[in-house]
Amino acid sequence: MDFNKSEDNNFRGNILVCKEDNVIVQKSYGYADLPNRIPNEYDTKFATASAGKVFVAVGILQLIEKGMLMFHDKIGDIFDFDLKQIDPNITIEQLLTHTSGIPDYFDENVMTEYEELWIDFPNYKIRSNKDLLPLFINKPMMFPRGSKFQYNNAGFVVLAMVIEKIVQKPFDEYLKQNIFEPCKMTDTGYYELDRLPAKCAVNYILDPKRNEYRTNIFSVDAKGTGAGGAFTTTKDIKLFWCNLLANKLLSPEMTLQMMRNQSGESECYGYGIWLSKKDDYFIPYFQGSDPGVSFISCYDIKSRLMVTLLSNYGDNVWKLLNDILSHYQNE
Repeated sequence: MDFNKSEDNNFRGNILVCKEDNVIVQKSYGYADLPNRIPNEYDTKFATASAGKVFVAVGILQLIEKGMLMFHDKIGDIFDFDLKQIDPNITIEQLLTHTSGIPDYFDENVMTEYEELWIDFPNYKIRSNKDLLPLFINKPMMFPRGSKFQYNNAGFVVLAMVIEKIVQKPFDEYLKQNIFEPCKMTDTGYYELDRLPAKCAVNYILDPKRNEYRTNIFSVDAKGTGAGGAFTTTKDIKLFWCNLLANKLLSPEMTLQMMRNQSGESECYGYGIWLSKKDDYFIPYFQGSDPGVSFISCYDIKSRLMVTLLSNYGDNVWKLLNDILSHYQNE
């Protein structure tokens, strides 16, 4: 596959392809800072939207393995605030598998644009998980808990709040100490948009009326939550996969359980991670999409092929992933 062809250069972001732990493709395209023509580089940090759910899931599973939490623990027994119409018997496992029915602040079956959330509620107010509570705490349940799978952002906000309740520290601090630092993921973290560290790509949205790009600073949460929003690099995602699959973050049994289909046949989902069916096995992957943000990373365990794609222009990482897999899986 020739990544120097013009059609491949329409992609703006970073690409990392590894096979059997060897880097076979590492490419950067486009600009991290468009007006100043600062290019994306191999160590540029990218926003990843919902991809961060996999980190929250690992954090929860670690607490379960430490005996500090159980799959069947109920949110009504964990929290001391009024859950309103939310079923207090929703379990940790139901939140992990998107089967809780908890009301969602961004229901992707109803709303199409994440930006719509901030018409009446300023996004700059969202700097912690609890800041999102007003957007869903007064809504009714979407369906009876445990009755079906439906992807849910609020469920992972609640899981991050569970982490915070148990360990008595911000969830991102817990993830840093228990996932990012042990994996040596030095360029991964949850940063506030108005306090970004060096080497972070600015995210751009095309304004068709003016035919120009604008940034997404008024389109997403000011800081990531349990639903997503981590910044990372292709290098750090490689480290995450390597440590996860080497059972350095979880026990072998829990790692297998995490990547086992927990949601039924309509959607294949483990604990915080998607599963793509291939022949007689699943390929685990995690992904994210926000205005100006697109991310996907997968690891084909059988062929030992890892692909990570990050774009700060919301480019079509899913099509590019399929093209890459088709080219390299059978080599």
